[in-house]
Amino acid sequence: MSENIRLNNTNAFDEVISIIETARAKAFSAVNRELINMYWDIGLYVSKKVKTEKWGKSTVKEFSDFVQSHYEGIKGFSPQNIWRMKQFYETYCENEKLSALLREISWTNNLTIMSRAKSDEEREFYLLLSAKNNYSSRELERQVDSVLFERTMISNEQNQLFIERSTGLSALRDSYVLEFLDIPERHKEKELRKAIISNLCKFILEFGKDFTLVGEEYRVQVGNKDFSIDLLLYNRDLHCLVAIELKVTDFKPEHLGKLEFYLEALDRDVKKPNENPSVGLILCAKKDDTVVEYALSRSMSPALIADYQTHLPQKALLQNKLRELRKLAEAEGLDSENEGDEG
Repeated sequence: MSENIRLNNTNAFDEVISIIETARAKAFSAVNRELINMYWDIGLYVSKKVKTEKWGKSTVKEFSDFVQSHYEGIKGFSPQNIWRMKQFYETYCENEKLSALLREISWTNNLTIMSRAKSDEEREFYLLLSAKNNYSSRELERQVDSVLFERTMISNEQNQLFIERSTGLSALRDSYVLEFLDIPERHKEKELRKAIISNLCKFILEFGKDFTLVGEEYRVQVGNKDFSIDLLLYNRDLHCLVAIELKVTDFKPEHLGKLEFYLEALDRDVKKPNENPSVGLILCAKKDDTVVEYALSRSMSPALIADYQTHLPQKALLQNKLRELRKLAEAEGLDSENEGDEG
């Protein structure tokens, strides 16, 4: 009897813990918003003073000393940080859409995005991502280092046709960076899979925090035979299973048939009635985009082909590739308009 009472009390206590944690999160969020508002207002103040009264380094240093002497032990008001507040305000003051997002993330993450993102589009991408996933400063820096913005934009440009087949594919990209695996350049599929499992938190960060691991070498039974899916994930936002096949070689068209078989088995025997159809990803060492296009063109399965690399990519190379893809898309759009005019 006493054990049952203790168990019931524990369940009740868990509810209280949930209430406390929710309140703490709301309080932290409110404090953070007010902190960002303060930095914004100071940035506005200093920006105006620089323009109207020609404030320079010496005056800002005096301002910094005054604030710090007035509030003993206060942090965040060094001359360098005050100049950052000015830059912060001037970067976003004319963009109402982005200025609303700033209050949702920490000052440290704001500084990372402001200093490293080079366009409003890139800033918006990382602001939304940080707010949605509640990134720590280290997690955000990793995403910026891995050139996530450029990789995502390139994936969107290249995979748009295939993404239309399933909303689940929108959560996948055509390239992944697994620099954290610490595996030899020549490795086997088993080594790759085991390294991913050993570094699961970082792997999920690369894929997205909405993903969770269901299992490795996940067994499905079809007829009298057992088959194993290398990795089976679940996307909480899209409510679907995600089957991942690992290949340490170049992509080959026959790999797709195996993945399609697994997706059919998952949808028939594993997927729950309230879940969306399963999607699949072949994660290979290399891929030829033309071969991928041919392989997927006749396939109606919700599947994508991605490559992985075990080192951080060069930002300049991806920026050039993104520009080329966008120019090509613009040219194709103009050709379509001209054909319509001729008609």
